[in-house]
Amino acid sequence: MTDKNKKVGFIGVGLMGHGMAKNIVEKGWPLTVLGHRNRQPVDDLIGRGAGEGQNAAELARDCDLVFICVTGTPQVEENVFGENGILAGITPGTIVVDCSTTVPDSTRKVAEAIADKGGRFMDMPLNRTPVQAEEGKLAVMYGGDEALFAEIKPVVECFADQFNRCGEVGSAIAVKLVNNFLALGTAILANEAMAVARKAGIDKQVLYNVITAGGGDSTMFRRMAQNVLENDDTAFQFTIKNMHKDLTYYTRMAEALPATASMAENARQLVTLARVAGDENAFGPRIYDVLCKLNGVER
Repeated sequence: MTDKNKKVGFIGVGLMGHGMAKNIVEKGWPLTVLGHRNRQPVDDLIGRGAGEGQNAAELARDCDLVFICVTGTPQVEENVFGENGILAGITPGTIVVDCSTTVPDSTRKVAEAIADKGGRFMDMPLNRTPVQAEEGKLAVMYGGDEALFAEIKPVVECFADQFNRCGEVGSAIAVKLVNNFLALGTAILANEAMAVARKAGIDKQVLYNVITAGGGDSTMFRRMAQNVLENDDTAFQFTIKNMHKDLTYYTRMAEALPATASMAENARQLVTLARVAGDENAFGPRIYDVLCKLNGVER
């Protein structure tokens, strides 16, 4: 797709999707976004030159390429199989790219349904953060035909600068779930360790200095520690609710294989505790606050 007369649709202009869509429209591609109850990102994109569609069927009917970037499996399936979903409007040749975090079985089911209607499908989950989405510097994983990715790459390059083919359809979302388990597991370990250190009376800055100088250091530890040191959780703009969702998808995938996933299940239970005892819509670093409260100490 080097022809900028080709039309692009975008479903899901939230924290990640807004930056992606912004870069697509600002780099000259005709863009239509799906309206959303949160008007701010939609109105911002319209102000930059995007159009607004009323439902997913309309986008599928009018666009050559449609991106989906929503919360998880139920939202993807609603946008595909729903009464006004993609399948109700798709025409032969239309490309659908799912950037959401889902479960592989659902991804393959969606791919088959789109293929049955003459469309083409690719799973392309994302890595990095909303900051990189706004900057156009995401990393993507993709599953599906290499020639199809080559066709859409000029659009993907608007918001990403690293590309990794994982295999056939469904493989990229499997890689994404493994990646997220490792990242989220590290975040949970960091929060628990720092909460225990707080209970033990260890100075926060001393702990940070020791960990960042040794083998326990990591990008995720530093993101969690920003909340501990500065009461600032914006380095990790991913909610406790979404952490629980991704860990659930990972353990579901492992169970279906079948494969052991005991560490993931333990991590999922701790996040469940944080959902029940705290605010599930808070960002992940606030798990530390919940654990401090449960441990009977100030954060």
